[in-house]
Formats: sequence, structure tokens, C-alpha cells
Amino acid sequence: MNYYLRMKEKFENLKNKEDVIILAVESSCDETSIAIVKNGRDVLANIISSQIEIHRRFGGVVPEVASRNHILAISNVFEDALKEAGIDKKDIDAVAVTYGAGLMGALLVGVNFAKGLAYSLDVPLIKVSHVHGHIAANYISHKSLKPPFMCLMVSGGHTAILNVEDYNKMTMLGSTVDDAVGEAFDKVARVLGLPYPGGPEIDKLAESGTKKYNFSVSKSLNKTFNFSFSGIKTEVVNLVHNKKQKGEEIDSADIARSFEESVTDELCSKVMRAARQFDAKQLVVAGGVGANSMLKSKLSQMCDKCAIQFYAPVLRYCTDNAGMIASMGYFMMKDGLGLAQLDLTAKPNVELK
Repeated sequence: MNYYLRMKEKFENLKNKEDVIILAVESSCDETSIAIVKNGRDVLANIISSQIEIHRRFGGVVPEVASRNHILAISNVFEDALKEAGIDKKDIDAVAVTYGAGLMGALLVGVNFAKGLAYSLDVPLIKVSHVHGHIAANYISHKSLKPPFMCLMVSGGHTAILNVEDYNKMTMLGSTVDDAVGEAFDKVARVLGLPYPGGPEIDKLAESGTKKYNFSVSKSLNKTFNFSFSGIKTEVVNLVHNKKQKGEEIDSADIARSFEESVTDELCSKVMRAARQFDAKQLVVAGGVGANSMLKSKLSQMCDKCAIQFYAPVLRYCTDNAGMIASMGYFMMKDGLGLAQLDLTAKPNVELK
């Protein structure tokens, strides 16, 4: 029996196994992460080697540098994950890996490591979308959470509203037509002279500011569930540049607060409209911007008023991590999805739905 047919049989058998342990690899950007998760919910280990300090000196992620550092870190992260989980390699039932979306070189490091590992252990390889992994971060943060729910996806590369009907069935209701919200946060942070990553720095600075400026988002998309953040980003950039040219003080805290208020208002109003329109009983936020304190506070209050249960990942699962990939891999396996062959390659872009 050839390798793929053997793996297909093992993959099918996992559906009926009482306890399934999945090891996952995540290397889509600047975090090298390996996690071991049982039954899609119980995290036995979730090791993350961060490159933030390395890329901070450049003001953002340098793809070539990220790839090299993934290569340097991944074997040690793997050993640390096994040690923290307290298991042997033979206990692993399947290997899941982020194959997209992300930086091509960075993804290839993780994909090739996962392929080699799956082959050496003679276990199935499961390909997982990084974006869908962010949704699954809620399954390990809130063990009772199950679809259906409305999801607000907010990350550095994606902004969308998804109607999640089941673990592997979802419909995209709207997305960004230009910049993702996380990208807008980073660009505004950069023009204000804040260090990378910009999102947490804007959130922290905004706490001491006031909504002094009326930054606006595109009105042309009001009747849709789509977003546009390039205009508000440009407004902030122009304001700062004009102030510098006139020799005026840059009131960074007020600018940060005004920007954050406008962006979170737009996100909240549209996802709540979607939740009401589709009679959602649960609302989930996913992605790195899900860590934003103002966004979570506004959504929580709005959901309370509408009798909708609100969920957001705990902080350690908001940003890139392999725990969410292992969780998503498990629920894909349960539906017979995601089995990959050894010719699997990375993709810089994948569909949200």
C-alpha cells in the first residue's frame, strides 16, 4: 500500500478514536510555534518562539530574516513542546500545519518541517488555513463554544465578517476592500513613531487620549458588510505630516484615541448588524486585533444589550500560535477534511471561506 493510501486509512480511523493528539506547526509570519492538543480543546503544550525583538529594529517584519530565524528555532521549539506535553513522539496521532496565508518563505519552513515529521512518524498530515485557525483559538479558550455563531475576523492580513454555521462551514458576508484593520493599526503606529508591533502600542497610548479628531471611514460601504480602512489611515498620516510641517506639537495620544474610536465603531456596528440580521445567538472575535481592549469592551457591551453571548480568545491565543492550528486540524479531521500529501506546498494567500 502506498504512503497516501495508508495515511488515508489512518485518517479515517482517527474519526472514531476516543482521544486524538495532534501536533501542529505554525510559522506564517514571525512566530515559530509548535503545539500539542488533545481532542481539539485540551492544550498539552503551546510553545512560541517570538521574533518581535528582532524585527522591532526594522519597524516591521523582514521576510528573509523571519525565514532564517524559523529555521534556527523550529527544532528546539519541537523538543520543548514534547517536554512540556509530557508525551513521546509515538503518542502523536497526526501532524497539522499552517500552509497559508502568510509569508512564503516563513510558511515553507513550517510546511517542510511538518511533512518530514509526519513522514517519520508515519501519521497523517493535515493542512490548515491560518485564518480558520484564528477562529479555532476560541475553541481552546472557551471549551463549551460550538457553532453556529457570527465571527468578526480582525488580523494583520484579514478583516471580515463570517457567518460560521458549523466547524467547517462558513459564509463570508463582507471583508475589507483595501487595508486589513491590523495593517492600518501598524501604519498609524509607524507614523506616530511607535515601535512594532503597532496595534498594542496604539491601544496603550489611546487610554490617555481623548477623541479630539473626527476621523471618518468610507460611507460608500454603509449598506454592505465590507470595510475600508485606507482612507482613515491616510487622514491620520496627512494630519501628522501637516502638523510637523507647521511645527505644531503632535498630540499622539489624542490621535491614537480618535483613530481607535473610529475604527472600532465601524467594526462593531457592522458585525452587530450582521448578528441581528442573521439572528445570531453568539458572536466571536478572532485574530490578533481581537486583543484590542476598546474593541472587546464595545462588543461586550453591545452583545449584553442584545442578549448575544460574546467570546474572544484569551490573550495568549489571540496572536499567532500553533494551538489554534491543532484545534482547527482536529475539527477538520472529524469532518474528513484537510488530509495532505507530501507534495504539499505553502500558499501566501488562501480563501477566507
